[in-house]
Amino acid sequence: MSKVAANDLSVFRPGLLNGQVALITGGGTGIGLGISELLAELGAHVVIASRRPANHEAAVEAIRARGHAASSVALDVRDQAAVQSVVQNVATTHGRIDLLVNNAAGNFYAPSATLSPNAWKAVVEIDLYGTFYCSQAVHSVMKAQGGGRIVSTSMTLHYRGWPLMAHATAAKAGVDALTRTLAVEWAPDRIRVNAIAPGPIPTEGVRKAFAPPADSGAPDLFAAAEEKMAEYARTGIPLGRWGTPRDIANMVAFLASPAGDWITGAIFVVDGGEWLAKAPS
Repeated sequence: MSKVAANDLSVFRPGLLNGQVALITGGGTGIGLGISELLAELGAHVVIASRRPANHEAAVEAIRARGHAASSVALDVRDQAAVQSVVQNVATTHGRIDLLVNNAAGNFYAPSATLSPNAWKAVVEIDLYGTFYCSQAVHSVMKAQGGGRIVSTSMTLHYRGWPLMAHATAAKAGVDALTRTLAVEWAPDRIRVNAIAPGPIPTEGVRKAFAPPADSGAPDLFAAAEEKMAEYARTGIPLGRWGTPRDIANMVAFLASPAGDWITGAIFVVDGGEWLAKAPS
């Protein structure tokens, strides 16, 4: 029998989300995949939306292989018309959408002084515009069915300023503001709107972000830094370890459950205390 990490064991009762439909943007890799897997384990039918078919198709196959319900759809969250069409198709196919997880994001390090207009636009459109387009699209569906829940992915870097991340921090600060505004505006429609700000979570996407261009001969910065990263986790994160996708998925599941019935407009920091303990470098 293979050893299962403690934080991979669900703390929620089986069948907690039976009958629910969850639409998860960027749900095929990294944090999004962790969210998709847990919600499916708890009984929800997860609909994974991703620009790259290879990502969402592989994720759906893996989830189904474990006996859970999943499907996928190709979606670029920057395309408002496509978002509206996909949301309506999902609602028609499944009869409802109980949970939207706005997880699709773009991110990279770049000096602000030389950041190109396209680079700025790409991240802001994915992170902020995409969050709004998807939230707006599910509003009518959730209102008609008597309510629903929206959980967006934020970050902690804009709480203190973070060099080389002006585009991402600006977009995520907008996500926080949007979360609070929609929570108040849509509360009469019984739609709860919250966000989660993850701390440092090494994923394959993070590894690729630091990888050198193919055939460049440059060193793999992620691989070279892994030992130092392990030391940072021990000393720079109060709880002494990196986060995992399951850590974030647990908070999503909590908010999707009846335990989240009276929670709206909140941004939950899930980072092991890291943002409180470390100045930017």
